[in-house]
Amino acid sequence: MKKALIICAAGMSSSLMAKKTTEFFKTKGKEIEVYAVSANEGNKMIEKGDFDLYLVSPQTKMYFQKLKEAGERVGKPVVNIPPQAYIPIPMGVEKLGNLILQELPKD
Repeated sequence: MKKALIICAAGMSSSLMAKKTTEFFKTKGKEIEVYAVSANEGNKMIEKGDFDLYLVSPQTKMYFQKLKEAGERVGKPVVNIPPQAYIPIPMGVEKLGNLILQELPKD
């Protein structure tokens, strides 16, 4: 089971995106779960290194460099989510899902 974490401003929109994207992966037969936390928790979560991939929401991209550096310290990828992949409609969820598939480290 692979795990991805969305880091968002307050964690509200990201929780919805995480839920919908996890459901998207289930319909595709992929064992990937997506979770969400607020920007306040993001750095701590990266430092723990419990996720395979960390995603930075469009609203929190100003923290990207700091979060990316934390990811580099623990050897985990941190990527920005483009705005078109952060819309809770099927097209946006699919784009986010494809981004995750593209960026997840291969075994």
